[in-house]
Amino acid sequence: MNQKSTTIRLRDFMERDDGWGNSEGRAVHSQLIAAVEQNPGILVFYVSFGGVHRVDVSFARESVVELAVRYRSRKGFCLKDISNQDMLENLEAAAIRRKQPIGLSEEGHFGMVGLEPSRGNKELLDYVLETGETSASDVADKLKLKLTNASTKLKQLLEAGFILRKDEKAPSGGVEFRYFAIR
Repeated sequence: MNQKSTTIRLRDFMERDDGWGNSEGRAVHSQLIAAVEQNPGILVFYVSFGGVHRVDVSFARESVVELAVRYRSRKGFCLKDISNQDMLENLEAAAIRRKQPIGLSEEGHFGMVGLEPSRGNKELLDYVLETGETSASDVADKLKLKLTNASTKLKQLLEAGFILRKDEKAPSGGVEFRYFAIR
């Protein structure tokens, strides 16, 4: 699936290259919501940290992580251009605090920060991240699960914010859910 994506440059919403505190984070959050709402057809937003020197945990939580929480299972957010380990650790701590997984793109590799899936769903999430997209029947075949179990696990990952879903017309004429990685 070629989901539509775009990049939001976080620095464009900040007064300076340091993001600090709850109030600054909330101000940026409001602007980020407006940017997302101006792009209703976009499903995945890359949030570029290019030009951002540092952010603290509270700024990260109130700006970017709250954005992912707000649109959980409807739109995906993937962080990129993170310039240093301290910033990545602060972003991860903020995501863990809000129990919100967020995609991470580093040099062509995709992963997640924040909340970890349950042990029972970890293998399935790894499969979705590897393949990019799948369906319950694909998962059942590849991971040797019953179809109902595969469907339930995919729904759990969707509701927790790890993946996204699109409805597509099935060959039978009905609706088939296609699940895809946030990347």
